[in-house]
Amino acid sequence: MKPRLNIITLGVKDLSISRSFYKKALGWEPTKDSDDKIVFFNHEGIILGLYPIDKLAEDAELHAERSGFSGVTLAINLDTKEGVDELYNSVIANGGRSLVQPRETFWGGYDAYFADPDGHAWEIAWAPFWQFDDQGSLIME
Repeated sequence: MKPRLNIITLGVKDLSISRSFYKKALGWEPTKDSDDKIVFFNHEGIILGLYPIDKLAEDAELHAERSGFSGVTLAINLDTKEGVDELYNSVIANGGRSLVQPRETFWGGYDAYFADPDGHAWEIAWAPFWQFDDQGSLIME
């Protein structure tokens, strides 16, 4: 089977607040399939979904309570170091919580971490050795 990751869904406490955060802080436009029950953002082949955490937990037959680090981070990879600072500043100005301020990394790049309104951890990163295709997707072989 071909590897195929299509949708990442984040459980959120308040769909309206989260929708607004991702639109204002990151500039992502919800798709036309979004409504007041679920929100989708198209990332050229991978969809990020936002769904009420209690409904998502119920669907997966899990408990909705969260505590501490979930063991998952999401990443936004950029093609310039300056872009990391710009996006990080936008996120913090629009309600994101700083986890790690922009910094040089041990692996030769530059990154920062923030948490969205529900505490989901995101990394914003740049590396001089990364390449992107015409659609802005990271190329890794």
